Amino acid sequence: MTDERLIAGNRKAFHDYHIEDRLEAGISLTSTEIQSVRRGRVNLRDSFARVEGGEVILYDMHISPWEYAHEGGHEPKRPRKLLLHKGEIRKLAGKTSQRGYSIVPLRIYFKGPWVKVEIGLAKGKKLYDKREDIAERDRQRETERRLKDRERGRADR
Repeated sequence: MTDERLIAGNRKAFHDYHIEDRLEAGISLTSTEIQSVRRGRVNLRDSFARVEGGEVILYDMHISPWEYAHEGGHEPKRPRKLLLHKGEIRKLAGKTSQRGYSIVPLRIYFKGPWVKVEIGLAKGKKLYDKREDIAERDRQRETERRLKDRERGRADR
């Protein structure tokens, strides 16, 4: 069993998309990017992936430049290659060719010494889906609050 240590998550992806499938991918990083990732200086918001030429490329993931790097370090939002098996890439290419599907990174984490990215095959939510999710969360929160109040009332007696 390997331990997983979360570096960054993408909560916005769960708000904006229905996640239909998840895959774990390696990521190709430079040495200065690894140093910044170890310090948690990563932002997945608004990032996405595409299948291009038999490879999966991750765009708009921001990794802050390492402050001790000489000669400028790395480009913070450069495209980065994701490491997947050919079968997984073919599956993603087939699904994303259908209208409405995207590949979004859900979280980036350490798995042992390796940096991994969990990507999701996602379909965009409509505005009414987002409203329904918010209403469901509010209902759940209210139910939990009532249960907690009921338990407190019994404990006070």
